[in-house]
Amino acid sequence: MAIPPELEAQILRFYHAEKWSVGTIARQLKVHHETVSRVLAQAGLPRLGPPARHSRIDPYLPFVLQTLEKFPTLTAARLYGMVCERGYRGHPDHFRHFVARHRPRPKAEAYLRLSTLPGEQAQVDWGHFGHLMIGRARRPLMAFVMVLSYSRQIFLRFFLDARLENFLRGHAAAFTAWQGVPRVLLYDNLRSAVLERRGDAIRFQPALLNFAAYHRFEPRPVAVARGNEKGRVERAIRYVRDAFFAARAFNDVDDLNAQAEAWVAGPAADRRCPGQEISVAAAFAAEAPSLLKLPDNPYPLLEQVAVRAGKTPYVRFDKNDYSVPHTQVRRTLTVLADPDTVRIVDGAQILACHHRSYGRGEQIEDPAHIAALVAQKRQARRHRATDRLVRAVPEAEALLVRAAARGDQLGAVTAALMRLLDRYGAGELQAAIREALQRGVPHPNAVRLALEHRREARHQPPPVVRALPAHLRAKDTPVRPARLDLYDQLKEPADDKS
Repeated sequence: MAIPPELEAQILRFYHAEKWSVGTIARQLKVHHETVSRVLAQAGLPRLGPPARHSRIDPYLPFVLQTLEKFPTLTAARLYGMVCERGYRGHPDHFRHFVARHRPRPKAEAYLRLSTLPGEQAQVDWGHFGHLMIGRARRPLMAFVMVLSYSRQIFLRFFLDARLENFLRGHAAAFTAWQGVPRVLLYDNLRSAVLERRGDAIRFQPALLNFAAYHRFEPRPVAVARGNEKGRVERAIRYVRDAFFAARAFNDVDDLNAQAEAWVAGPAADRRCPGQEISVAAAFAAEAPSLLKLPDNPYPLLEQVAVRAGKTPYVRFDKNDYSVPHTQVRRTLTVLADPDTVRIVDGAQILACHHRSYGRGEQIEDPAHIAALVAQKRQARRHRATDRLVRAVPEAEALLVRAAARGDQLGAVTAALMRLLDRYGAGELQAAIREALQRGVPHPNAVRLALEHRREARHQPPPVVRALPAHLRAKDTPVRPARLDLYDQLKEPADDKS
């Protein structure tokens, strides 16, 4: 810390003219003694104080310095073990401080201030902003940030993951917002852009290459461990974190993105453009004509995933189940999804369309799919009963046809005839149905009346129900009588006392 020139003059005068000691000068002028020593040293006087004491590490200093010069990143713990093998008996903490003081430091690297032409370059990156709970799902909140290198105009859009589809959606939304495309887009080696890299040999994400070819820009990754080459987007993410996101309340991602859009067009655009005396908005207005023209048609951005419907009419996509027609079970289908809609297709045929859910373990259903399955199950049960009835009593088919012509409910007619079949048997039911048809009354009541008349004509008792209800069957359950001699045993002690 600098001290006033008057105080320095007093220190030098008291030391040289008055022969005061360092401690006396420090007490009288109410300054620290190190300050007095520093002023005297700067004046060309030798540093005052006791001579340096001999240290145990002094004999090992040349060895430590030579080792550090050859292996500058060698840990202090390993060096301590090496000098201990050579006879050193000092404490490891003191040795660690000594190594930290003498370890070679890399030379400070100077960086050029990078400048770009208008419309030439933009920088892109993801920023992680915590997590959101949506239903039972914990989703990461990711910010897609693209910044123009010349004007520092920011585009900001939040997503619930950092998938490739959202990465490309962020690009398309930025180009639409700016009504133009930069010629070069700069990335670090994130997975959405670079699949593999060996030095200058780079294997790009194929979907990104197709997207870049459609919009006529060049994707360019920065060198490995050279984050300074895309420092504009790094600073933009820090600016978003501090000036926009900190202490901000929002209802959902849509609300957050609406606030982000207003902030980008307002405070973020009104700030001064670094290196220029104008605002970011003014610099962007000058840069916008230099951007490449947008293609006439938007690039199709849909998540395409192959899914399989099991034995239930649902397919699993992004942690949730979406219904499909019951005729599509046990088949492989395709999901085409955007941020709002999930479409399930089979080739060119759209089988289902649902609103997308970002929860977890939810069932998103089309009521028509479930109603069709329930109706099919009921129809199957009715057909099973009808097939059994017609096999046992062929005349029943004619009665069912005439009952359908009358508008009767075939399910109720079939159930009534099945009960009569169980009570009277197939032969009697066949004759009764034939009699009811001859009388022109195709109804179960007419069949029941014919069966009763035939039974009474033979002077037979009513038939016994073969399958009794549960409450009637329970009445015939054998009951084991209780042992009454136990009560006699309880009474005997009382008789003896009497």
